[in-house]
Amino acid sequence: MISFDAARATLAHLVGLGGPVVALLLLLSVIAGAVVLYKFWQYAVGGVGCHRRLEVALDRWQAGDRAVAEGIAREARSYVQSVIIASMSAAKRQIQSSDVLGKLEADAETELSRLESGFRILDSIAQVAPLLGLFGTVLGMIDAFRALQDAGQSVDPSVLAGGIWVALLTTAVGLAVAIPSALFLTWFESRVARERIFLDRAIQTILAPAEAIKAEASAVTALKAARAT
Repeated sequence: MISFDAARATLAHLVGLGGPVVALLLLLSVIAGAVVLYKFWQYAVGGVGCHRRLEVALDRWQAGDRAVAEGIAREARSYVQSVIIASMSAAKRQIQSSDVLGKLEADAETELSRLESGFRILDSIAQVAPLLGLFGTVLGMIDAFRALQDAGQSVDPSVLAGGIWVALLTTAVGLAVAIPSALFLTWFESRVARERIFLDRAIQTILAPAEAIKAEASAVTALKAARAT
């Protein structure tokens, strides 16, 4: 395993070669790493993707066991628990979905927006890091050719080659920071997309029986009125 002192020496060497651009890129890598670790912790604590108990609750709800379904939903460890319970409460009161659907969807989007926090940071780092690396390369190439010009007739090819590879180092560091940031961002976005699909399906599943019951009650009332006349 690489010791802490060895890693610190390597980072110091990279900063010494690449200058302030590499230092800035390393700072961006620390920020991106912190965001990624926070998102993993947030998703684990919020039960993102772990909807086994909620799926059971939805199945019991569709089967007509509303009290059991609500009890299971209240025991679920999920960030969407409040939205699911609110949907069940609205359905139990037989409120028309057109009256509450907008609020439930707004509540769902509020919860999902919390899962999307930090996405802009990762996206910005994924876009800016390669440009910073390219900027450092351009600066390094300028220094290399300036050294070549100052050398005059006594040109040492190794000096030029050394200047070029040091200049290209910043591009490599920029890509090394940007690529993982972009990959993690894509993965997080896919998780949120799946959560949005689950929430939409759950709300519709819960409210649909309420609409069916209301329609059935209206039909029975109309039939009784017709018989009375």
